[in-house]
Amino acid sequence: MKSILLIGLGRFGRHIAIKLDELHHQVMAVDKEDTRVDAVLPFVTNAQIGDATNEDFLSSLGVGNFDVCIVAIGDNFQNSLEVTSLLKELGARMVVSRAARDVHAKFLLRNGADEIVYPERQLADWVAIRYSADHIFDYIELDEEHAIFEISIPREWIGKTIGQLDIRKKYNINIMALKTNDIMNLKISSDTQLLKDSTMLVLGETKHIQKCFHI
Repeated sequence: MKSILLIGLGRFGRHIAIKLDELHHQVMAVDKEDTRVDAVLPFVTNAQIGDATNEDFLSSLGVGNFDVCIVAIGDNFQNSLEVTSLLKELGARMVVSRAARDVHAKFLLRNGADEIVYPERQLADWVAIRYSADHIFDYIELDEEHAIFEISIPREWIGKTIGQLDIRKKYNINIMALKTNDIMNLKISSDTQLLKDSTMLVLGETKHIQKCFHI
């Protein structure tokens, strides 16, 4: 369990609060609009109505006591930048800030953000990849070069084992798991057979996965 300060309770921030509640973390939620604060009260440990760009208010929250501070402000980049900078000045251990564009990310990183998230761009990438090919069922970007794809098994691979296909050597990718009827099998070995009605979770460099599966 971690203690998390969540600043900005628009749609993105609210969804973060709900998920953190599901994961049983302790969350202090902050927004200057009382309606937004009221909306997340069932999902957070504590909440404050206030302007996080105000140093005195932010200091009163004891930001150095939180494991992670998340700046989820999406409607005002200037405010996001100010809050990010103030958090670091006040001794925040870890600051994760939301960015809409690369230029935003650069300024946020220069002003104290430890990590950047791009919710709109990441969702756009997922939608574009997921729905542009019938044989892709899910996609997780790990970094700029690596990803995990849930993908259907090519017809010519069905009935063969991973060892027979020599997948890692030939394609520079790894099959991490197989899923059949929503049941995940993580016990993968060279003797594991690829079945018709299964999908597979494939890890590797995105360019190798795209080349192998014609994405």
